[in-house]
Amino acid sequence: MLSRLSAATSAALRRGIATSAQSNAKVAVLGASGGIGQPLSLLLKNSPLVSKLSLYDIAHTPGVAADLSHIETKASVKGFMGPEQLPECLKGCDVVVIPAGVPRKPGMTRDDLFNTNASIVASLTSACAKHCPEAMICIISNPGLDPARVTVPVIGGHAGKTIIPLISQCTPKVEFPQDQLEKLTARIQEAGTEVVQAKAGAGSATLSMAYAGARFVFSLLDAMSGKQGVVECAFVKSDVTESPYFSTPLQLGKKGIEKNLGLGKLSPFEEKMVAAAMSELKASIKKGEEFAKNFK
Repeated sequence: MLSRLSAATSAALRRGIATSAQSNAKVAVLGASGGIGQPLSLLLKNSPLVSKLSLYDIAHTPGVAADLSHIETKASVKGFMGPEQLPECLKGCDVVVIPAGVPRKPGMTRDDLFNTNASIVASLTSACAKHCPEAMICIISNPGLDPARVTVPVIGGHAGKTIIPLISQCTPKVEFPQDQLEKLTARIQEAGTEVVQAKAGAGSATLSMAYAGARFVFSLLDAMSGKQGVVECAFVKSDVTESPYFSTPLQLGKKGIEKNLGLGKLSPFEEKMVAAAMSELKASIKKGEEFAKNFK
């Protein structure tokens, strides 16, 4: 989800914590007791875009909800704990955000967590299909960069070389010597690993992911309320490349994705990165599709 970096990001987040036409939305956070879920829930509680906030996890959600309920904003907050309470949590939701999963630790790859986290997400999305079939579902994944000063679309996937920052499309326009461009690109691609290592086993990139998740929800709610020109990047089913799923800028609307804006004009360096990402992307997607096919 953290895949579009913009000068308007802070303004968008402030809009979410200020005013908007969409002011009666019910939003659920599934995984609300975790490292991303708690700060994400805090940001959502502060927004007048949200009138009801449902928090779900396998433990501790009543405490998180009780804590957030002392914040003097209009959203009512309720905690739900355990699978038997999930249907009530999801009932009537407009948007469901899923940061649930096991965090990465030093020395672990994202692939190491696949089976555990895929099972969690599959179970939760199945429940969404049953209990709030019209809801927009936002599943959090990671790359990132400081969003405050520039607009840079980040396309591709969510791990390593599949993370492709389109620095040639940066606004305002920037240019780097090739060696600096390669170092910057590698730094962006390994940003999540850098945080995992810096936290020395105590967590992963949770606060920045919570911020990104909240920003995406606010953008989605704005689009659902009829605001025009809302664009965010997300990893979705796509025919833009040979990969069946791919992250690109998306124009959002009342029913979700209104238009896939595609790749735009790529530099030769970026074209090479897209080509190099294909095998890893397709292998990851195949693994996910086979998991979904056999999930019970």
